[in-house]
Amino acid sequence: MPNVSPFHIAIPVHNLDECRTFYREVLECEEGRSSDHWVDFNLFGHQLVIHFKPKKEAAELHHNPVDGHDVPVPHYGVVLPWETFQTFAKQLRSKGIEFIIEPYVRFKGQPGEQATMFFKDPAGNALEFKAFQDMGQLFAK
Repeated sequence: MPNVSPFHIAIPVHNLDECRTFYREVLECEEGRSSDHWVDFNLFGHQLVIHFKPKKEAAELHHNPVDGHDVPVPHYGVVLPWETFQTFAKQLRSKGIEFIIEPYVRFKGQPGEQATMFFKDPAGNALEFKAFQDMGQLFAK
């Protein structure tokens, strides 16, 4: 099945204004439609919607071991072109992003070799951005 269409994801945030600023100014996503309870963003050509949800007791973030790191579950993000990833990682560093997993190359020399990084938005949602020098490796076993 060809993957030519953008995806849509909606995530809960308990601090709409703070997250709106984060996605617009830190991640530099173009803002689209909005209301008092949600905001659309263009996340590298995909539709991300942040929806207000009142904060409940903080849920413990689960982690799974991957390549010697504790990968947060759940998480979401985008696969970027290699150069875009490198530029984006530098921009995030310059803006003081606190990484859960610093940008690095995972599975080096193996099928699925990829650059990856993890960090959280102000609502605690874990984000992963990754890149492949060879996009043919995206689903390599």
